[in-house]
This record gives sequence, structure tokens and C-alpha cells, in this order.
Amino acid sequence: MQPVVTVGLDGSPESLTAARWGADEAEKRGLTLRLLHAWPLLAPEPARVPAEADQNYWANRLVHTAQAELRARHPGLSVVGDLVADDAQNALLRAASESELTVLGSRGLEPVQSYFLGDVSMPVVARAERPVVLVRAEPGEATAPSAVRSRVVVGLQPNGPSDDLLEFAFHTAAARAVPLVAVYGRSVPLHARVPWGLDHAVTEELTRDARERLSGVLRPWREKYPRVDVVDSVRLESPAKAVVEAAEGAALLVVGRRRHRPGPALRLGPVVQAAIHHGRCPVAVVPHD
Repeated sequence: MQPVVTVGLDGSPESLTAARWGADEAEKRGLTLRLLHAWPLLAPEPARVPAEADQNYWANRLVHTAQAELRARHPGLSVVGDLVADDAQNALLRAASESELTVLGSRGLEPVQSYFLGDVSMPVVARAERPVVLVRAEPGEATAPSAVRSRVVVGLQPNGPSDDLLEFAFHTAAARAVPLVAVYGRSVPLHARVPWGLDHAVTEELTRDARERLSGVLRPWREKYPRVDVVDSVRLESPAKAVVEAAEGAALLVVGRRRHRPGPALRLGPVVQAAIHHGRCPVAVVPHD
């Protein structure tokens, strides 16, 4: 199968915004865009049946309408529709294994409600074997949210595995011709806290050490992508808070999660949770070993 960007389409404002974002990304990467709509009651295509008797009418209309809009916006982009008779979660997980990137809509939830993202998005993010991007629809938004934003942000922990994460982040920044901001958040230890604030000698040493670690991790990727302008950002605060704050106004926030064995629990770390629930820009979750 040729490389594709797959968008989960269900007709909601969030999924339509995700489709616009996915079309923009597919065009930049030179890939085909696949619009996937899964419906367990999908019937075999009937022949010569009037629209009012075709139980697939609304599913077909949903996909065809989105195709027409995206082809008008991106005349040179290959856009294909894919109607699947399956549960949405199963269909998206299978599609994600075949796609360069899977894009899903994310509801814009308030902090109190933010741990209930949805029945489909969270399991796909937690179990997909390839990158998944969640795109939030802002009120009144009619175009792709990344259109005017100018940087990609990636959250890193230099002592952990980062190759898959950095490959995706650098490739995305290169495709968009925008800078990449690499963020390393490091909480201040208790011994650096003094009654009048922070011990600056300790914090300066922590910052210097963190910057050296971050520079070492980024060095081979700077050499591989010499045209990408890379900014190091070390923040003495929790990694979750650091990435969310750094990504304000970004085109994309890239975070990583560990692959795990299949099971009933959805295991996402605190950085991914914070990015998904509190980040305002699109969030890419990249699985790694």
C-alpha cells in the first residue's frame, strides 16, 4: 500500500478540522490523504437503489462532501475515501498500522472534564504502533489550525529513548520549513529550594548539565537535518508543564510514549496526558521502545 495520512472522519466539527489539518500535512509530505469512516452497519453497495432506500447514503455523503472540500483546497493532493464496516476503534487501529500518520479530532474540553477525551481517540493514541495526531477544533475555526503557526515543539527527556520521536519531529519541521524547539523540562530538587527562593548556584549547575545533555541528544539530528533551525529550551519545571507552556501558539507539539503489551489499561505518561488535555495546538503522540 502506498504511504498515506489517514484521518478518522465522523462528521463532527473536530473530525472535519482534523481532515483539513491532515490534508495540509499530507500535501507537505507528498503523501496521499485517506478519509476513513467506520460504521458497523455499513451494507454492501447496492445497485440502482434510490437515495432514500440506501442505508449507506449518509456515510457516502459524509466522505464525498469532505473529499470535495479538500480537493478544492488542495488541487494537487490525492484524496481517497474509505468506508469500513467495522467498529471505529478497531478500524482506526488497523489503519494506523498501515499509515505514516493518523489524524483524529479532539474535543476542546475544560480542565475539570479533561480526563474524558472520548471513547475512540484515547485507545487509539494509547495502542497505535505509529504516530497519531490529535487536532482540536477552536470555536468558529474554519481552516486548518496550523496554517499561521510557525514552529514545531518536541518534548524530550535526554536520558530516555528518543530516536523515533526526533525522527518524526525533525522530519515534520523540515517538511514545513519551520524551526524546531526542543524542550527539556527538569523539576527543581528539594535541596535547591531555600527560604528566600532558589539557590542560584544549584539551578545554574542543573541548567548547564541539562543543556549539555540536550545538546548531545540533538547533535546527530542537527547533522542529519542541517536546514532545520533548532532551538534548545531547558526549563526548570515539571516536564509536563514545560511542554504545554512551550507549545503555546505552535504548529505542532510532539511527545512520546512507550510501546507496551496489549491489555485493558490505557497507559499514557503524565507528559502525554498534559499535552493531550491542556495543549491548545495539535499534538502528535509518537510511540517508541
